[in-house]
Amino acid sequence: MRPSRLCTSPLQRQWERYRVSTVARRFVSYSPYKRYNPPGAENVEAAREQCMALIRKYDFPSQNLGIYVPPTARDAYIAIRAFNVEIARIADTTSTPSIGMMRMQFWKDAVTNALHGKPPMEPTAVMIAQAQGAVQHYSEGKVKLSRHWFHRVINARAQQLGNPPYPTLSALETYAENTYSTLLYLTLQSLPQASVTTDHLASHIGKAQGIVAVLRGLPLLAFPDPQPLSKSGAVTGQSGPSQGAVMLPLDVMAEANVKEEDVFRQGGSAPGLRDAVFKVATRANDHLITAREMLAKLRSEGTVGHEFEHQNEEGRRYSQQELSSGPEAQLAEVERAFGILMPPAVTAQTWLDTLQKVDFDIFDQRLRGTDWRLPWRAYWAYKRRKL
Repeated sequence: MRPSRLCTSPLQRQWERYRVSTVARRFVSYSPYKRYNPPGAENVEAAREQCMALIRKYDFPSQNLGIYVPPTARDAYIAIRAFNVEIARIADTTSTPSIGMMRMQFWKDAVTNALHGKPPMEPTAVMIAQAQGAVQHYSEGKVKLSRHWFHRVINARAQQLGNPPYPTLSALETYAENTYSTLLYLTLQSLPQASVTTDHLASHIGKAQGIVAVLRGLPLLAFPDPQPLSKSGAVTGQSGPSQGAVMLPLDVMAEANVKEEDVFRQGGSAPGLRDAVFKVATRANDHLITAREMLAKLRSEGTVGHEFEHQNEEGRRYSQQELSSGPEAQLAEVERAFGILMPPAVTAQTWLDTLQKVDFDIFDQRLRGTDWRLPWRAYWAYKRRKL
């Protein structure tokens, strides 16, 4: 495997130290709005710090680029990203799928109670309750965070306990829609905003982000850490198969003639693996291209060019006024939501660009870290209003 080239120069290392020390402070402190402070604000502050630490450890790009999120949605952003980390880690921190399902049910109950203002004493749940209060405060009681969206993420993650294969590339897209796109819907809801245009953009960006997340995790799931032993010396088991799993869609693997056994034996040198990775990565890139084309057409022609395929799904409530809004209103909605839509798009594109540079070798070490150029790319994308 090739050595990592991330943050190797003195300038890069200096920038990395500066970024880590300042981003978190700017993310939490900067706001032209008076922060919503409910009763028991001292508990909320402690929960906020713990959630930030969780995101910093397991989802650093989301914290790094959180400064672009509109101030009124910052607490919701922290809560939603911490929630995603908690749910995603269940498969790695439970010994069997059945215990994993119990943890999923705990989070269903915790989210439901938090949204009703009665969270368990768990930092992420406390922040979800804080986010719900903030959304209702800024919307004057007209908007609430959707329990349906939270449960949708939990249900999608629960179906992947044990790492069952995706039968098709479309099934992988559905998983990405039900997880990463749905997290974006929740964050947009916290603005508060109900816009078919921004939800449409979020759907494509989230699908790209979800596909990238599956590709990025492929080496870790193919070669998981050794399972722990019980006191009797027996293997305790994990939610995933002990020998690992190759989480590429089965139809793509069949087309590229990729065999799991070859991946386990040869890693990145397995025949057809790069072709399969290329096909899946291309689908993620297509969604990012579609989102950019939609935004360009809206600016030049006053229309995004095609209908939102998930517009009539459960959990969506668009008024007739929102559905018939003109180009100027749609552009205003996108402008308001740009700080939420841009970061995941830039993060996904940056990783895909690196994947292309390493010739789609998914095991290359340069794909494991955070690209030091990401903050600069995000800054220019935000300044130029490009996804």
